[in-house]
Amino acid sequence: MGETVKLAAGRSYLAIPGPSVMPDQVLQAMHRASPNIYAGELIEMTHGLIPDLKRVARTCHEVAIYIANGHGVWEAALANVISPGERVLVPSGGHFSTGWAQMARGLGAEVELLEHDLHSTWDLAGIENSLKNDPEHRIKAVLAVHVDTSSSIRNDIAALRMLLDELKHPALLMVDCVASLGCDRFEMDAWGVDVMVAASQKGLMVPAGMGFVFFNDKAAEVRAAMPRVSCYWDWQPRVNPQEYYLHFCGTAPTHHLYGLRAALDLIHDEGMENVWARHQRLAQTIWAACEVWGQDGGSLRLNVTNPAMRSHAVTALHIGSPDGTRLREWLESNLGLTLGIGLGMASSTSPEWHGYFRLGHMGHVNGQMVMGLLGGIETGLQALKIPHGSGALEAAAKKMAEG
Repeated sequence: MGETVKLAAGRSYLAIPGPSVMPDQVLQAMHRASPNIYAGELIEMTHGLIPDLKRVARTCHEVAIYIANGHGVWEAALANVISPGERVLVPSGGHFSTGWAQMARGLGAEVELLEHDLHSTWDLAGIENSLKNDPEHRIKAVLAVHVDTSSSIRNDIAALRMLLDELKHPALLMVDCVASLGCDRFEMDAWGVDVMVAASQKGLMVPAGMGFVFFNDKAAEVRAAMPRVSCYWDWQPRVNPQEYYLHFCGTAPTHHLYGLRAALDLIHDEGMENVWARHQRLAQTIWAACEVWGQDGGSLRLNVTNPAMRSHAVTALHIGSPDGTRLREWLESNLGLTLGIGLGMASSTSPEWHGYFRLGHMGHVNGQMVMGLLGGIETGLQALKIPHGSGALEAAAKKMAEG
């Protein structure tokens, strides 16, 4: 028999949980010469971006734009409201909540990290216990990850806010929406979030390199009382600039801004409610297929068993070592389909690392792309003779066709 024919020529599909697929409109908007950064259309366009960013976050408060990734805006948010020696509470739900905790510790904060199961949402009773054991209100902020990209857990931000209110605890509620903004429903003002961080490369469909910190009046008051904040991370001049360049503490991320303008136009033309509904239906389609693959002796399983706790932007899966890595490598080499690594579910030096993978279904994704993704995985499972249940594509098509 001859060698396996590889079918990877043509446009590849990056189905990792960020950076996400970029729309042609975004790419075309960015394909231009550098603009004047002191006057003209760039300045006017930036002023128009601000209200449209707030519409995505569902807030009437402030947003500061940074030339940074998600880790950068973690630090930006902390630098504006937490001084060395102050205490933060971090309910852990995966790799990224632990990372934010490490960032806070590196800035000199005292961190209380509440470890949780990586297959379900926070233990609110444990959080309540920590807050009750803080009668002097030493905890200045709760750092909460809405969707942890590593585990695909979607946490209940509104319930956490309700708990803080019931206990009359004044801690700031700070939320990481890097993976969820523009994908999973998020209501900053309605849910009582004080600070929210996001980045450009996932639901906002723009290349990595631009981050955002949204904050309300309560957080602004905390910032005003800070003894010092580094010039670069300080959000005050960014939201109230005397000169345009102060929006960015220097030269603007010009081409990212043009791309963001195009992306926000796409989001608002579709409508936020429709964007959320599309992500929900596409996620349910993927889950339907995955659940069938795990039947009849199949080893594949969803990391989060309860659908109500799953993100609509990313799905983490376990299939057993080394089949996760084998499947990813085969799909990329033979079909041009790239799946995400099992980040944070096992150590990269452990054999278990090779048993996990993740599917990104965020941003510029539609029905035929998801069905193509699932068809590719089915092909890989068959080619590698990995045991799996039959009928997954039929189950996915049925869910997709529900209308």
